[in-house]
Amino acid sequence: MALGSRRGSGAGRLRSALPPRLAGLIELVLIIGLALALAEGVQAAAVKPFRIPSGSMEPTLKVGQRVLVNRLIYDFHAPHRGDIIVFHPPSELTCTAPTGPGEPCPRGGTHPSSVYFVKRVIGLPGDRLSIRAGHPVINGRELTDEPYITPCGQAQECNMSQTITIPPGHYFMMGDNRGDSDDSRFWGPIPASWIVGEVFFTYWPLDRIGGP
Repeated sequence: MALGSRRGSGAGRLRSALPPRLAGLIELVLIIGLALALAEGVQAAAVKPFRIPSGSMEPTLKVGQRVLVNRLIYDFHAPHRGDIIVFHPPSELTCTAPTGPGEPCPRGGTHPSSVYFVKRVIGLPGDRLSIRAGHPVINGRELTDEPYITPCGQAQECNMSQTITIPPGHYFMMGDNRGDSDDSRFWGPIPASWIVGEVFFTYWPLDRIGGP
C-alpha cells in the first residue's frame, strides 16, 4: 500500500510540476494515441479496407473503388449465394482437374495465393452448376435474375454446359462482368478457409458511398 502511495504521489508531483495547459495537452495526446491504437486493432481484427483492382466486378464495383470488408461475419454464418467477398485465389490460376469442352473447372489448386480477389458467391457446397449465356444454372435452374451483371456475350466462358458439383466446404466465385472476369470457371471453387470477408460498404469515391 505504501509503495502504491509513493508512485501516486510521484506522478502527481510530475503533473503538478508542468504548466496546466501543457499537462492537459500531453494527456490529450496520450488519449488520442491510445484511441488510434485501439482503432487499428479493431480494423485488423474486424474490418479491412480494400481497393478494387480490376474491372471484373463492373458495373457493381469500379476500378479504384474503395470498400470495407467485414472479416468476422463468416464466423457466425456461412457465405450466402450473392454475397460479394474478398478472398485468396489459388496460387496457380489454372484448373487442376481434366476438363472437357464447355466444362467449368471442378477443382482448383490446394495452395492459396497471397493476393486478394473480389467476386460474387455463385455456387455453394454441393451445388450442381453449369453456365448458360453467362448465367449460372444451379441444380437445374438458371438464375436469370441478375440485374447487377454486365451481359456475357458469346465468348467461350459464357456457355459451359457440362455440369460440375461443388465440393464440400467450397464456393464457386464469378465476377459480375461475366465476359471479362478471371474466376472459378477457369480455376475452380475455393475452400471457405481462403475467404477474408464480405464487402459491406463503399467509402470512395464520394458519389458511391454506401452499400456495394
